[in-house]
Amino acid sequence: MSSALFSPLTLAGCRLANRLVVSPMCQYSAVDGVAQQWHWIHTGALMMSGAGLVILEATAVEAAGRGTPVCLGLYDDAQEAALTRLVADMRRLSETRIGLQLSHAGRRAATRTIAERWRGEPLPADEGAWRPVAPSAIAYDDHWQQPEELDAAGLARIRRAFAASATRADRAGFDLLEIHAAHGYLLHNFLSPLTNRRTDRYGGSGAARMGFPLEVMAAVRDAWPVGKPLGVRVNSTDWHPEGSTLDDAVAFVAALKRIGVDYAVMSAGNIAPGARIPPASPGHQVPFAERIKQEVGLPVMAVGFIVEATQAEAIIATGSADMVALGRAFLDNPRWGWHAAAALGHEISYPSQYIRARPNNWTGFVKAHPDSTVVGTQQMDRPAAAQWDRPRGA
Repeated sequence: MSSALFSPLTLAGCRLANRLVVSPMCQYSAVDGVAQQWHWIHTGALMMSGAGLVILEATAVEAAGRGTPVCLGLYDDAQEAALTRLVADMRRLSETRIGLQLSHAGRRAATRTIAERWRGEPLPADEGAWRPVAPSAIAYDDHWQQPEELDAAGLARIRRAFAASATRADRAGFDLLEIHAAHGYLLHNFLSPLTNRRTDRYGGSGAARMGFPLEVMAAVRDAWPVGKPLGVRVNSTDWHPEGSTLDDAVAFVAALKRIGVDYAVMSAGNIAPGARIPPASPGHQVPFAERIKQEVGLPVMAVGFIVEATQAEAIIATGSADMVALGRAFLDNPRWGWHAAAALGHEISYPSQYIRARPNNWTGFVKAHPDSTVVGTQQMDRPAAAQWDRPRGA
């Protein structure tokens, strides 16, 4: 049985085994921006999830761009060395492609993490707070620090930082690079009229507000190899009457395509407190990706409340998006891809160490996964169990 979700996709010469992606998810576990043992365990599990691509969490391009003191960074040699080792170790586990998301938190930098490991209130001065930067000196919320408005020297520094981190990511061996221009981070701060009140050439009209993010992307494009995919996470809407709209996003992605960006991830929200975000519903952001795909013609990744295999399959099969990315679903179930493939009746590679748990090798599969559409092994279009390679003693 063929599956659209588990069909291969080639981006900029990089072949993905399927269209299923693990979204970047901040782990708040770095030390001075350096990956720690937790990152090995976390990433290793996801590399064996059945996804065709795993993208590492938002990784700062300079120290001031970290969202919290425990966010990953890629702006010094120690950080690069750790990520180089991580990528090398992951390749020994799986043929899944591994990407990295580069970011600068802008005015949302220098915050604490709270007990639930979610970002909370601003970091107090006695806990090492630093001064955030932004296109305009507008604080994220009451009691947050007022960011420093970037001048010409600061803008040049940020451009260089993104390009330098892209070069480091290439040296570290990542297959794909994604730039974060959404969720109220620095590049999104320039795009949104809520956060960009500049009176120079980088402020004012929608075209002017795109200017600096496009300069950053051009610098990254020059630094990142053409043979490796380059993507951007974009806000489709700010969910605010005075914020950016989907029309703005269409124009921005079209400009990104002209620069040579290979795909876009269409997200939304998080620009400012008080935005009226509609209640999340299954696939509520998929129409954003669909419009970009139709009007711009750039490959797109859909995100947002994609939790069921049949739902993900339909998004790809109907042409609404080229890829689907899941985050918390993979935290909840690091084998989501395996179970989705079984539910869709599709064969997928298992690590040899785990092959005895494959549906046609384990009679308890249906009992353990009662929601699966697989009933026994006869409905799965695959050879008999004896024809699969299994470790001795399985």
